Amino acid sequence: MSSLLFASFDVSRQAFYRSRLAAAIVNLKPLVPGHVLVIPTRVVPRLADLKHDELSELMISVQHVARVIERVYGADGLTIACQDGKASGQTVPHVHFHLLPRKLQGDAFARNDDVYPALEASEGRLPDALREAPQQLQVDADEDRKPRTLEDMEKEARWLKSFFDAEAEA
Repeated sequence: MSSLLFASFDVSRQAFYRSRLAAAIVNLKPLVPGHVLVIPTRVVPRLADLKHDELSELMISVQHVARVIERVYGADGLTIACQDGKASGQTVPHVHFHLLPRKLQGDAFARNDDVYPALEASEGRLPDALREAPQQLQVDADEDRKPRTLEDMEKEARWLKSFFDAEAEA
């Protein structure tokens, strides 16, 4: 399969879902287990820069990946967010939707809206962390968590891909 870029970073090994114009990748620094990104396969900085077919397929992919992530992680719902432009907190110049599984009981965020400052803080440190990806990776949301490695992300991507493969076979 062809390489997949997230801005200028090759994330082919972190991809677990691909359609013709969109893909889903595991997150370098997840805020919660199952926090993934859905991106267009063409590097495009802003939502308004997408062609109609790309936007349509991106949103269909967000919906499809969201259904699987919610089921696989036993979530009661999802936070789906897109920071569109520098003023909104976007630091990687490539359209991307964050999908975060959420739970009614035992959610990582005691107050629902606490997810947004955490998401903005995580996004702000992403470019530096992407450049450092071959080493161990820090997870910003929780200092007690072990850093993710490329191998950890690949393992999660393979595991998630298996659910999409099973769907295709059914």
